[in-house]
Amino acid sequence: MSNVKSKNVKYRAYRFSLEIINLVKDFPQNRIYLIFTNQLLRAATSIGANLIEAKASSSKRDFIKFYEIALKSCNETIYWLYLLRDGKLVDENKLKPLIEEATEISKMVGSSLLTLKGKK
Repeated sequence: MSNVKSKNVKYRAYRFSLEIINLVKDFPQNRIYLIFTNQLLRAATSIGANLIEAKASSSKRDFIKFYEIALKSCNETIYWLYLLRDGKLVDENKLKPLIEEATEISKMVGSSLLTLKGKK
């Protein structure tokens, strides 16, 4: 996997985490929003954290495992964003660019995984 691509996806995941933080920081403090805040923050920030953790892995197998976890976290993040959108809890216009970015990051991580596994 190219080092430039790896740095780009890590940077995008980091920036995406900041965007999610900015989204949820103004959520109302009621039960439903607290649940969404917790789940969305956990999933979204896990993407970049696992990509960074992969760098310190002790083997290619561990490296791949961290990328797999990052991909799962990305897909979970998309799920929570869809629920916020479809449940009419957040304006769709605020969520559309976040869903698009999460989808792009997911594609980048997935493509990296295919390369790492020799399937591409």
